[in-house]
Amino acid sequence: MASETAVETFDAEAVNSKQNRQLYAARQKIHPKRATGYFRSLKWIIMAVTLGIYYITPWLRWDRGPYAPDQAVLVDMANRRFYFFFIEIWPHEFFFVAGMLVMAGIGLFLVTSTVGRAWCGYTCPQTVWVDLFLVVERFFEGDRNARIRLDKAPWTSSKVAKRTAKHVVWLLIGVATGGAWIFYFADAPTLAWDFITSQAHPIAYITVAILTATTYVFGGLMREQVCTYMCPWPRVQAAMLDEHSLTVTYNDWRGEPRTRHAKKSAAAGEVVGDCVDCNACVAVCPMGIDIRDGQQLECITCALCIDACDGVMEKVGRDKGLISYATLDTYSRNMALATGGDPAAPIDPTRIRTPDGRLSTDTGPFNWRHVIRPRTLIYTAIYCAIGLALLTALFVRDRLDVNVLRDRNPVYVRLSDGSIRNGYQLKILNMRIEPRSFLVTLEGLPGASLRLTGIDQPQGAEWRVPVEANQLRNVRAFITVPADAIEATITDFTIVVREADGAESARADTRFEAPQ
Repeated sequence: MASETAVETFDAEAVNSKQNRQLYAARQKIHPKRATGYFRSLKWIIMAVTLGIYYITPWLRWDRGPYAPDQAVLVDMANRRFYFFFIEIWPHEFFFVAGMLVMAGIGLFLVTSTVGRAWCGYTCPQTVWVDLFLVVERFFEGDRNARIRLDKAPWTSSKVAKRTAKHVVWLLIGVATGGAWIFYFADAPTLAWDFITSQAHPIAYITVAILTATTYVFGGLMREQVCTYMCPWPRVQAAMLDEHSLTVTYNDWRGEPRTRHAKKSAAAGEVVGDCVDCNACVAVCPMGIDIRDGQQLECITCALCIDACDGVMEKVGRDKGLISYATLDTYSRNMALATGGDPAAPIDPTRIRTPDGRLSTDTGPFNWRHVIRPRTLIYTAIYCAIGLALLTALFVRDRLDVNVLRDRNPVYVRLSDGSIRNGYQLKILNMRIEPRSFLVTLEGLPGASLRLTGIDQPQGAEWRVPVEANQLRNVRAFITVPADAIEATITDFTIVVREADGAESARADTRFEAPQ
């Protein structure tokens, strides 16, 4: 009895130890092979466009006149402005940025519900920079087989030289990435010169150092680990998919049973599928998975396995599309044909072919019902509604803002002639990139006179206040009402500020207080 208990305990410990080893297994280095084909070409184009936008944008110029910076895209932290070509965003207009972020999220939901993790496979910064780092790695170390041999080879001068050159270029890419980022927050040519001559602010060097390290580690060392363990999107995307969402799929209803000796098996009368078990799809996968095992969390739907498989199918004289973009609906219908409607029955690829050997099933990846369906229509409607609201707010927004603060101590002052005076802080914000003059008047306060300090103008009912471009002017205002014109202890009135040479105006409601 005791011995049986000891054996059971030993077995349990062995199982737990095995599970722990699997749970905390060290990363196995992946050596993705270079693929060729439609999707690989598409990824090259997207990589070039996205990297070009990121690195070149800070150097683009946009003439806004003499009172504003001429950098096309600039986050001016010192003056609290965000410039995007002809658009200027102030801090109190941050809802525009929030709205664009919401649109980006809705757009991501729309893309995912339609074509799966296309963002992850083509335009995610992690994917783009990993592709760039792989280009460098292949240049110095060769393709998949050469890199595997190099890993196993002893350390020689040639191996050290190749590894050193690779990591140096990776670090240079990281420095360029961090350098491009800081150029978005200051005038790029000026900051570049200050950075090179060691005259830039320390925060610029710290930012470049941090981004260099993260780019180097994430893109060069961790790679697929970032997508698998650090990114939350793989765990969220399942909620975005349905039976009509396109995703990269191995059509096992056509490929099984797989064999590397198709001609020999066919001559022996055995039923064989189209998959020749060449593992080309595994060799090109940047995540190191086998798409033939079904949908997996690690798959980023980069579709490189489609290119690899199509190339093999073309060589062996089979139809392309063994691995393709497909929907669960299409897959289920074709699987039902291949099994004769019995899920427990073995797959028979002959059921999906005509007598002359051609496929008789629906394998085309595109159908309008993949796009036009309730889920995508709702996402599109929300996306368009938010975009239209932001555009409307952008083009009808005022470029003038007025804020009024009453003096609280003292609330009022009685002058020698018996009239009552209240003090105010008048803040006029000119949100245009040229100087403007504004006329300040009162409404709803009969008999009142206005005086603005710091303005060289005689006291009167209307005052002209010049305000510099993109500036806030704080003016001290005194409003006086004769004793015989005061009708109540508290009188609500409005301070009106209008452009002297234009139609734009702003109003600020406040109150005038007097003794009982």
